[in-house]
Amino acid sequence: MDMIHRYLPVEKTAEFTVEAGRPDSITAAKLRILKAAGVTRISINPQTMKQHTLDILGRKHTVGQVREAFSLARREGFDNINMDLILGLPEETEEDVRNTFSEVLKLEPESVTVHTLVIKRASRMRREQMEQGGEIRPEDELIPRMQDMSQELLWQQGYEPYYMYRQKNKAGTTRNTNQENVAFAKPGKECLYNIFIMEELETIVALGCGGSTKQVVLEENRMERIGNVKGVEEYIARLDEMIERKRSAFTI
Repeated sequence: MDMIHRYLPVEKTAEFTVEAGRPDSITAAKLRILKAAGVTRISINPQTMKQHTLDILGRKHTVGQVREAFSLARREGFDNINMDLILGLPEETEEDVRNTFSEVLKLEPESVTVHTLVIKRASRMRREQMEQGGEIRPEDELIPRMQDMSQELLWQQGYEPYYMYRQKNKAGTTRNTNQENVAFAKPGKECLYNIFIMEELETIVALGCGGSTKQVVLEENRMERIGNVKGVEEYIARLDEMIERKRSAFTI
């Protein structure tokens, strides 16, 4: 955080978002550091509030840790918290999803982002699916109804959709063609970064391995991508090259 403040104009920003991430990695000390550094929005991601599903997925956190992390964040003064949920998780029914939304909405986060599960080709889930000889999962049939249900539940609680993006079916493993990620927020709590990255009207500088910078040149109606290598060791070895790519792009 000290380095970010040293080199980036944090004090001039309208929003400072941090992906706090998995509840088992969130501590009071980390939250205190973020708050002191001027972070205005964080995301705490349960994915589901069904413990059996978390166990199947190999997630290390518990449902109880989700509630604890959220409570810690509130005590540290965060008043703009997002929570990510995923539809179509293994063995989950519509009732399971309804219960997840019920439990999350009791916490009253300022925004909820609803993702549709996409199985990546190299994932453990994809490998297990192929070993079982199946291409289509029964949960896929439920996703459209789950999407409608989640939208209705969120609208009833005063959340409004403010951005959506469609994702590609990474492994060709679903019948659901409506693979949307939709973010809902209470009025005035929309995430500016989400809006900017979807609209592709703002330059985004990405730091670190695997980061993808987007340089928007509005007067020429074009966008240039400047990608960093993904491997940590390779990134460190080629750090000067990664820096020079950006420097050259932004000084032309």
